Amino acid sequence: MMSHAQTGTAVLGAEPPVLLMEKIEKAFPGVRALKGVSLSLHAGEVHAVVGENGAGKSTLIKVLAGVHRPDGGRIVLDGSVARFSTPLEAQRAGVGVIYQEYNLIPSLTVRENVVLGHERTRGGFFSRRLEREQVYAIFKRMRVDLPMELPCSRLSVAQQQLVEIAKALSLGARILIMDEPTAALTGQEVENLFRIIRELKTQGIGVIYISHRLEEIFAVADRVTVLRDGEHIRTAPVEEVDRARLIEMMVGRPLEKEFPPRSRTTGLERLVVSNLTRGLVRDVSFSARAGEILTLTGLVGAGRTEVARLLFGADRVEGGEIRLDGRSLGLRSPRDAIRNGICLLTEDRKQQGLVLGLSSRENFALPNLDGWSRLGFVRRRDERASFARHIDALRIKLSHQDQPARDLSGGNQQKVLLARWLESNSEVVIFDEPTRGIDVGAKYEIYLLMDRLAASGKVVIMVSSELPEVLGMSDRILVMHEGRINGEITDVGGATQEDVMELAVSRA
Repeated sequence: MMSHAQTGTAVLGAEPPVLLMEKIEKAFPGVRALKGVSLSLHAGEVHAVVGENGAGKSTLIKVLAGVHRPDGGRIVLDGSVARFSTPLEAQRAGVGVIYQEYNLIPSLTVRENVVLGHERTRGGFFSRRLEREQVYAIFKRMRVDLPMELPCSRLSVAQQQLVEIAKALSLGARILIMDEPTAALTGQEVENLFRIIRELKTQGIGVIYISHRLEEIFAVADRVTVLRDGEHIRTAPVEEVDRARLIEMMVGRPLEKEFPPRSRTTGLERLVVSNLTRGLVRDVSFSARAGEILTLTGLVGAGRTEVARLLFGADRVEGGEIRLDGRSLGLRSPRDAIRNGICLLTEDRKQQGLVLGLSSRENFALPNLDGWSRLGFVRRRDERASFARHIDALRIKLSHQDQPARDLSGGNQQKVLLARWLESNSEVVIFDEPTRGIDVGAKYEIYLLMDRLAASGKVVIMVSSELPEVLGMSDRILVMHEGRINGEITDVGGATQEDVMELAVSRA
């Protein structure tokens, strides 16, 4: 990634800010989400906002985007007080938001999505020529080239993000809010996004940048604001803070280590995978021992998640064998995997792991109901008692057991899923991107839980694209390339990110 000095930092001089949020207050039932938070943004500036889950970042940007109305404070745009009752009013005032979940219509083309809601007409009829000219001009501003008549369903995630940015610019956005914009991007795609941000800065567009990836803050931001528990902690130029200080401000205490020390003892071989084959996955073989954390890594599309799905029975194995403690497992479904002691904490916990409309307790209970059932009835008292034990053991933060899963932070959603599988007494625990979208303090707690599972003799397999995480948590690393294991790193303590990337990008 490029250093901060290479980002073309805006000079924040005597010019008044284009945006000023002063002492914003917002409360929900039982929660005071924002406690007098202030934030400013200059034209041509990237202002990062960081904090743990629940710090108030999302609430703050939703106030600016017109999703929530503040209970106190004021928003000033270009020197005038602005009041937004709806997102449409915020859009018309020049505020654009790029959320993690893109808001595109897959069946429509790139052009149609960009101009949707403000289509160009001539003589009362839609004019494709005028629309193409408009979209071309926007892409030229961004210095990108996308096929305008291709349906968005055929675009990559990174290309869809570019369409979202173009949509905001087509509506005259002068302020862009980017919420975890790199969560699903590869390294090269991240660099391309940063290039576009730098280009937009030269055009006077201000960017509010939300991310848990602290290295990105130093690569792209001019200033950073830290929120904690709904309060403003500090705003500073990025060159005045370092990573350790930023983490300390976010969590409220010095975080001496990002990863637990390796103190586990490797035991007997428990899981043996031989010649696993299906689709992209070709002839994959490896073993995992009790007491170790084995990591699968590689570039997006290398086949890591596909291997995890095969181990969990989510996809049917076409060739090869999976053995656990000497037993051959003929997995035909996730139900078979669960019965045999294998669980998967999926990469997309919101879509594939949790039922967001159900309570936290109900999500915990889903695969475990048989254990509390008698004569067809579920003993709710036993179910609640079991969940309470895991809440205490995993330090899950929720207001009550029936709190909807969608209202939990990313880290606590991950803990509910882990509680579910611990209750089912899983022996093989697969973590697919375990800390994606999780703040630095909650990350450490997840790492401690993974370490504890391995130390108890369970098989822990981690799938991760976060190289610091890969090197910081693994006992062994398997690097995948084009559906195969391209190499193994056993001396993790002596390995570098470059060592991992060399195996990830070239065929052995």
